[in-house]
Amino acid sequence: MNGSALPTLPCPITPFVPHAQGMCLLERIVEVDETHLAAEATPEAQDLFCWEAAIPAWVGLEWMAQAVAAWAGWQAAAQGKSPTVGFLVGTRRFETVADEFPVERTYRVSVSLDFRADNGLGQFRGTIEDGTTLLAEGSLTVYVPASPAPGDPVISRATT
Repeated sequence: MNGSALPTLPCPITPFVPHAQGMCLLERIVEVDETHLAAEATPEAQDLFCWEAAIPAWVGLEWMAQAVAAWAGWQAAAQGKSPTVGFLVGTRRFETVADEFPVERTYRVSVSLDFRADNGLGQFRGTIEDGTTLLAEGSLTVYVPASPAPGDPVISRATT
């Protein structure tokens, strides 16, 4: 996908997140620019992490991490590149107002870039909202390794 072929928003998130099958927990990108991405998730009762008609609040951290991955995937696609694998290194001050997110609601997951270093480390602020209600927030530290050298093993996206 090259920059001129980027889809109109909102659009499915899966082409921008290097996760296989049911592990992509967000559905669509609704906003994106050079430093920010907002996505939506509408969990259902049959979802992988659903327990008694709700998603545990700690899964919100994964939602935020996947929003960061989608942001990076979008930036790569804008340069004609494929999404790459990145890693969640840690989080600071991840706080939620509830222990769970009920299913069948649409949640807005937003991330904003604080900084990105030349060594592959980055810092993002993330939030999860239900309408205008802030449900969770935190800071995520991520790492994207340098491109592999020729002959190095490469982790690629599984096909379905």
